[in-house]
This record gives sequence, structure tokens and C-alpha cells, in this order.
Amino acid sequence: MADIFHEVDEEVRRDQLKKLWDRYSIYVIALAVLIVGGIGAWRGYEYWVAQKAAAAGAAFEAAADLSQQGKHAEAEAAFAKVAAEAPAGYRVLARLRAAAELSADKRAEAVKAYDDIANDSSLDSNWRDLASVRAGLLLADSAPLAEMQRRLDALAEPGRSYRHTARQLLALSAWRNKDIAATQRYVDMMIADAETPRRPMLRSAIGEGDVTFVDMMTALLAAAGKS
Repeated sequence: MADIFHEVDEEVRRDQLKKLWDRYSIYVIALAVLIVGGIGAWRGYEYWVAQKAAAAGAAFEAAADLSQQGKHAEAEAAFAKVAAEAPAGYRVLARLRAAAELSADKRAEAVKAYDDIANDSSLDSNWRDLASVRAGLLLADSAPLAEMQRRLDALAEPGRSYRHTARQLLALSAWRNKDIAATQRYVDMMIADAETPRRPMLRSAIGEGDVTFVDMMTALLAAAGKS
């Protein structure tokens, strides 16, 4: 008797499953089609992205080759094309390289190109700071100290990625503009920062080891104090 009830239960379950399938099978099939189609579309998108990246990489390398050959105008145009057409990963690098090529003989245009990057709010702050520093490098031997401070003072603050270079540029600009107090302030910032690079700049003329940027500026300030 128990077997009969078991068979009845199985039959009832089969009937219920059949009714559920008849009612919802179209949705199950549609979902399966969407999943398969979505996977196919994603694979296609990944392939397209990889192809775009490969093409951008090849174009970037070709532009870099032009730069190494001294063909700065052609290299700038090639980098500008990469910046306009490449995926985001290459775009900002190409913009920076295009500006660098301009700096060979069109300094004002190069500064503007760097400023455009520095003012692009869609970019990460580190890219923008780097562009500001690059512009500062081009202006360090000609711009008034106030202009350099406007561009670089914020970048010289603790915690900023390019603070060491910014402080060096500001110290050099202050010295060139004969502002001893400002020069001392930026040198003091470098001395107080334990992470200030201690890379040697040149060999000591008196054979007492290598001279760092801080050593050089400290000596200049000491000499200025005695004069």
C-alpha cells in the first residue's frame, strides 16, 4: 500500500513540474539565451579592447621611435593622434609625450599643453601634478618667482607625490630671483623632510664625497650670508 501512495506522490510531482515548465519555460529559455548572448558580447568586447590596446601600443612605440630619431614635429603629431584615438590608458601618456616633443623648440606651446593636462579635472591628481612639474621645469630659468609659486607651492606641501622636485624648482627660482629668504624656506622644507632624496649631483671639488642638491643650496646660502 505504501508503494501505491509513493507512486501517486511521484505522479503528482511530475504533473506539478510539467505545469510549472509549461508556464515558465519561455522565461527560463529567454534567460539562458540572454546569459549566453551576454557572455558572447563580453568576449567580443574584451577582444575589441585588446585589439585597440595593441594598436595604441604599436602607435605609441612608433611615435617614441620618431622622438629618438630627433623628429620632434613628427613625433608630436603622432603622440597627439594616439592621445585623440587611443584607450584611456595610453591617452594621458601620449598627451604628456606630445607636450615633451613641443618643448624641443616650442616652449610656450609645450607649457600650454602641460597646463591643459594639469587643469583637466577628469584626470587623477598625480597626472595633473606631474604635468604642473613638467611645465615648471620649462619655466624655472625664466619665470618670476611669483609665477613659479603660483604653479608649484601647493605641490611642495607634505604628502604630495612630486613635492621634492617642486621644492627644488622653487628653491632654484627663488635663488635666481635673488630672494634669499624664500630660497632658505624651500631648502628648510627639504631638510625637514626625511624622505627628501639624497642623490648626489656632482663630485665634491675637495674630495669629500658627493654633493647633493641640499648641500649645494646650503653652501650658496652660507656664501650669500657672508657677502
